[in-house]
Amino acid sequence: YFNFAVDSFVDAAHAVGWNVSPVHLRIVLPFGISFFTFETMSYTIDVYRREIPPAKRYLDYLLFVCFFPHLVAGPIVRPHQMLPQLAKKPEASDAHKAEGLFLIATGLMKKIMIGDTLAVNLVGRVFDNPERYSSFEILVAVYGYAIEIYADFSGYTDVAIGSAKLFGYELPKNFDLPYISQSLQEFWRRWHISLSTWLRDYLYIPLGGNRGSQAKTYRNLMLTMLLGGLWHGASRNFVIWGGLHGAGLAVNRYWSRRGGEKERDAAPSPLMRFVYTFATFHFVCFCCIFFRAPTFAHATLMLLRMGRLTFATTNLGPLAIAALALGFVTHFLPPRTHPTLRQRFVELPAVLQGAVLAACAYALHFAAGAKAQPFVYGQF
Repeated sequence: YFNFAVDSFVDAAHAVGWNVSPVHLRIVLPFGISFFTFETMSYTIDVYRREIPPAKRYLDYLLFVCFFPHLVAGPIVRPHQMLPQLAKKPEASDAHKAEGLFLIATGLMKKIMIGDTLAVNLVGRVFDNPERYSSFEILVAVYGYAIEIYADFSGYTDVAIGSAKLFGYELPKNFDLPYISQSLQEFWRRWHISLSTWLRDYLYIPLGGNRGSQAKTYRNLMLTMLLGGLWHGASRNFVIWGGLHGAGLAVNRYWSRRGGEKERDAAPSPLMRFVYTFATFHFVCFCCIFFRAPTFAHATLMLLRMGRLTFATTNLGPLAIAALALGFVTHFLPPRTHPTLRQRFVELPAVLQGAVLAACAYALHFAAGAKAQPFVYGQF
């Protein structure tokens, strides 16, 4: 963040004709430092507010912060969710272990078969060199990144939750089919739930939340999302991403107060549900351009080239299209599909469970590329 502030100052100085040389700090940050920071802050704040008692043992506190399944990319675990579990002996039943193995297997399949395939065969190529691609190919790549980041991040979360279950611990749910959301407010109730609730409880509400005038509420939404963008990294693109979501939430809230949401909830037709979901998904995709693009120049170039409305499909390989289609289909299945499959796996005999897991392992071996792709949120 120091280097980001310095670079911003230098750019402003150059804009007014000052010749200023930047001075950068060269340090190596710990892996997953943002998740460390949020969890230690939540503990300190909750103890200060007297919402929880301090941990009875220092080792309990260390395990709360350093519990390895969620260490790299969440979910962000709050002290009231984890410390009571650490105070008693963990118990992992056979059903919990089976559920954990199912989550690990399906999480890895989402990550490798969908997320990594899209990252290598479509998203990385287009976002890094948008000048080589048509408007349609860039649009497909934007859709691809929306599916990639969901498959990658929710896949990691599934692995984390499943691993914790093997040890007898429960981690909070972090995703709930976010792309079926009919509004941006609903999206943030379904996407990275542990982050959105953290920002709500420790930033938005202390700023005043929705108390006071509407102008202050919109200000609080904007500040919360701007800081949420900065949490992802010290970059102009992340600030823009946060600002877009803040503005979108403010508009969504204004529209809701005007009665639009009340009318929609009263008798939503299938057509209007589709329209709201379509609009929300495409707004999120638009914001994803700034989130994924290496630089602001790349993002603006992508938007400019999309505006030319050129059509070509020569660079869209069948593997990428298959992964994109698989991602959309699995995401937009009926909401009860995923829990039902998990429960049926748990109820299978141990031999059949092993056969299913072996088939998953074979599929993962077949789908894995020569070069492993890091988890997207491992960088934050």
